[in-house]
Amino acid sequence: MEWLNYHHFYYFWVVARSGSITQACKELNLTPQTVSAQLQDLEEHLGENLFLRQNRRLVLTEVGQLAYQYANEIFVLGREFLDVVGKRPTGRPMKLRVGITDVLPKFVVHHLLDPAFHIEEMVHLVCIEDSTEKLLASLAVHELDVVLSDTPVPPTVSIKAFSHLLGECGVSFLAATKDAAKYKKRFPTNLDGAPFLLPTDDTALRRSLEHWFSDNGIRPRIVGEFADSSLMKVFGQFGTGIFAIPDVIEAEIRRQYRVSHIGKADGIIERFYAISVEKKIKHPAVAAICSAAQNELFA
Repeated sequence: MEWLNYHHFYYFWVVARSGSITQACKELNLTPQTVSAQLQDLEEHLGENLFLRQNRRLVLTEVGQLAYQYANEIFVLGREFLDVVGKRPTGRPMKLRVGITDVLPKFVVHHLLDPAFHIEEMVHLVCIEDSTEKLLASLAVHELDVVLSDTPVPPTVSIKAFSHLLGECGVSFLAATKDAAKYKKRFPTNLDGAPFLLPTDDTALRRSLEHWFSDNGIRPRIVGEFADSSLMKVFGQFGTGIFAIPDVIEAEIRRQYRVSHIGKADGIIERFYAISVEKKIKHPAVAAICSAAQNELFA
């Protein structure tokens, strides 16, 4: 029987994932000469080139791409196996690594994650904020336990992941208290031409708001666009414009930022998802997050 050298295959996987031998050597704590030699041994054993050099970069060949797909499944499953059967040292907190898409309101994130601190085991939370694409790439190689997002896994992403709906809620418009009264009158008609602070155009909420404006014959005067929802609220607090938020956190936003309610964006639904590589969630803290969201926060 022909055997695959899994040490060599693992080094290939790390190099392919990191994109360079230099970066892989830092992760593997090996010299470039050692990694290069073992990659060469693997290529000779397979009788195929796995990488091509293009402008000082390593690019996977067609066979290399196939090999990476298999390596990814093999070593991700291996890590999952160790996570499942490995016993944690006594007293050591269970690590929960959460990816958070940078458009999610911080109050929603806090509500979603708080149940993790109320399970029997101690939890060490690590939060990483980034774009959905980068977070899903980290999730695929088990660098994250779960990703919190306002959209399910995009169909364009070629990783095996599952979107678990945590819940949904409506959307409210808020503004600085000194301005709110005039916008409440004849709502939503008098929003036409009003100053608005909007999330960036790559977000689900922005797309929903644009449809709502169109359906209601409103032409907003966009005075600011924000990737950071907290920064948007600060500008709203000081009267720069009207902003929209999930109504599940409206009371907290009104209290903290001293803003007032204008009206509801009828027809807009905000949804929140936990994305994992598991169809059935096994991580105790992630399971607690999903259960509390579905049965309490969005119930």
